[in-house]
Amino acid sequence: MLQSAFGLLVLVGLAWAVSEKRRKVKPLGVAVGLAIQVGLALVMLKVPVFEHIFLGLNKFALAVEQATVAGTSFVFGYLGGGPLPFSEPYPGAAFILAFRALPIILVMSVLSAMLYYWRILPMIVRGFSWALEKTMNIGGALGVGAASNIFVGMIEAPLVIKPYLSRMTRSELFTLMTCGMATIAGTMLVLYASILSSVIPNAMGQILAASIISAPAAIVISRIMVPETEAHTEGHAVPPRSATSTMDAVTRGTADGVNILINVVAMLIVLVALVSIGNSLLAFLPDVAGAPLTLQRILGWIMSPVVWLVGIPWSEAQTAGGLMGTKTILNEFLAYLEMAKLPAGALSERSRVIMTYAMCGFANFGSLGIMIGGLSVMAPERRADVVSLGFRSIVSGTLATLMTGAVVGIII
Repeated sequence: MLQSAFGLLVLVGLAWAVSEKRRKVKPLGVAVGLAIQVGLALVMLKVPVFEHIFLGLNKFALAVEQATVAGTSFVFGYLGGGPLPFSEPYPGAAFILAFRALPIILVMSVLSAMLYYWRILPMIVRGFSWALEKTMNIGGALGVGAASNIFVGMIEAPLVIKPYLSRMTRSELFTLMTCGMATIAGTMLVLYASILSSVIPNAMGQILAASIISAPAAIVISRIMVPETEAHTEGHAVPPRSATSTMDAVTRGTADGVNILINVVAMLIVLVALVSIGNSLLAFLPDVAGAPLTLQRILGWIMSPVVWLVGIPWSEAQTAGGLMGTKTILNEFLAYLEMAKLPAGALSERSRVIMTYAMCGFANFGSLGIMIGGLSVMAPERRADVVSLGFRSIVSGTLATLMTGAVVGIII
């Protein structure tokens, strides 16, 4: 607990150290933001009613997973989860990621589109937006954008407030970018939950809680690194109802899901290949500590002190540091896959939970390219600001999710 509390303060100090205008940072705003983050975590992790909500969410995740298997087994047969025409040589041998897990993206994309058409998701977003505006003292436009990021992706969220992007202050734009880096999209929520369900209790609820708790952390960190010195951009936006019917929402959601799925598959192939190439090149170097050098080992050494700060025991820090390095350099999907495959005892249950929260965000270089491309199209006049703030948004998004990990480390 004390280790995580110390780490939380160090993370805030690191953000202040790289701030553009240290003297403009408002200590009261930082304190309020930290209090909100800790309060949210306490309510979501310790209040019994939320445990029942999380159990309900896990049942929903399981239902979505089973529904997806029904579709994939119909289309792909045993490759998609249907009855096997042979005996498995070992449990899980017939599991094929592309046919069993990734199609969940399609189903969640359609469900999200339907919830938007029915105005259920926008109503939830407005509720979170109102809460952020009142507690974090941010403008209405940023409030809607930040709240949207909790449920949709880093490109979909800015689309909701597209008319205001050109008028947002530099600090507000950076906060919007940080929120995108510190949270995950709803389309990926069930996918990550299905991957972690065997190693993390109530995985679906934990990941949703991580995305919610990281929102105030993202606002705090971004306002430390790029303090607000201008008037807020007011205004409330409602997502356009692009679909004309529920069936139209289904077809549009499917089309959007296909694009996301293809991008995810392509990125996984390329990133895993690049890691393999990197490890092959490192194999020419002499062994270190009796084992060959790999990118995972190097990242583990670099990130070990960072994960120790959020509450990971030093004996587990290199393993956890490797996961955090994979998440930052490559992406969180690969990091979650690696964590699910860790041998028993590599990380304690407490460390697994902390890392689930600490890695729950899009802050990586691949996401940066997506964000710069998307925001530049939506607000071409702000391209220079977006590009100049790009690398800083990876730093701020990573610090925000690490703060969430530290807060969870204090509580559990």
